[in-house]
Amino acid sequence: MPDDLEIRLLRYFVVVAEELHFSRAAQRLFIAQQALSRDIRRLEDRLGVRLLDRTTRRVELTPSGRKLLVRARELLALHDLTVRELRGEAPSLTVDVVGQGLTPALVLAAARRNAPELEFFARFHTGTELAVPLLLSERLDVSFGRNLTQADGLRERVVRHEPLAVLIPEQHPLAELAAVPLEALRGTGVCFRAGNHATPAWDHAVLQLLAPFGVDGGGAHPHVQGADELAQHVRDRDAPILTMTTQPAVPGAVLRPLVDPVVLYPWSMMWRADLVHPALDALNEAVDELAADDWLSIPPGAWLPEPEASARR
Repeated sequence: MPDDLEIRLLRYFVVVAEELHFSRAAQRLFIAQQALSRDIRRLEDRLGVRLLDRTTRRVELTPSGRKLLVRARELLALHDLTVRELRGEAPSLTVDVVGQGLTPALVLAAARRNAPELEFFARFHTGTELAVPLLLSERLDVSFGRNLTQADGLRERVVRHEPLAVLIPEQHPLAELAAVPLEALRGTGVCFRAGNHATPAWDHAVLQLLAPFGVDGGGAHPHVQGADELAQHVRDRDAPILTMTTQPAVPGAVLRPLVDPVVLYPWSMMWRADLVHPALDALNEAVDELAADDWLSIPPGAWLPEPEASARR
């Protein structure tokens, strides 16, 4: 029928809409640019509307193109899921858990326990700044962090308000405390860029917290990633390190909660608005289960970064 839409043409359109560049889109699709242009025109002719405004310098979506992009992603996701189910293939989901042992990894572990028939692949993209473009281009399915970009086409839910802690060298004077008041970190050379949790969105939150201490992130060292590098950093710097309560044990260091005030880091889970997947359902069910254990509670006087703090007022 003339009004039927081909899945292939919709798939081509989505890639062009994401790249807004025919040459790059053709490379992603492994087809000739001329053939891609011809197929996009076929789709426009079939629909009777212009989907893209093309000039020699740029490609932009028309209002009709933006509307179709939303529906095309939904149709493709449902189409691909249906094919996998009919073939008896175990659906898989690629999830960015930021780092090993952190809150996102706990959510993924719970989803795997609750739905062992589903397949999840964990990735470590060190923050939403890298993950969001991958989500929108369908090279990643789910990510965790803070969605500071507020990108269109994504859905998100708050997963946890995780209290911050301090990783302290065993011989440091603060190691004798059961809990470390925030003011006690003044003048200690506290580090905030060491650990698998250290991402640009983490920096954005912690620099707000440390601003009264005169801490400027511009001269800070690069992010320290990996357990071995973190242990080395503890030995080299002999200074407290801001971290999460989920921080795995580090040889030669002790973990103490940060108090006065209790400082909270807002974790969110993000995914494409058009994503339909049983493994996504399993992740949301895992969040429901874990969040029942005070994950979303905010103690009186607790500190949250902006813009999350204002959003709760």
